[in-house]
Amino acid sequence: MVQMNIEQKLSAAFSPIFLHVMNESHMHNVPIGSESHFNVTIVSECFVSQSLLARHCAVHQSLAEELKNDIHALAIHTYTEREWHTLNNQLPVSPPCCGGFTDKRKGSKKSVSD
Repeated sequence: MVQMNIEQKLSAAFSPIFLHVMNESHMHNVPIGSESHFNVTIVSECFVSQSLLARHCAVHQSLAEELKNDIHALAIHTYTEREWHTLNNQLPVSPPCCGGFTDKRKGSKKSVSD
């Protein structure tokens, strides 16, 4: 459901030449069937002459509701058609999950505020 909403909203906002939304929740310590971690690759001429920051802001704006309520992590890869062809149409690969910060002495997880 969340993945479908992401695909619909990004398609409507950017009329992409190519859109790939991957649910990467299974790569993380979340319940089976979760939709909380996503990797988005979007190729659109809307991004011509936009900075990377402007592109990411536009994607965030399009997905504001999902980011507020459903998405825990979102990897965003934005390209123009020319940039995409320069990359030989290859999807970026996400690194494996490291499981958060760990205090190696105690084997316990630490939050950023610790």
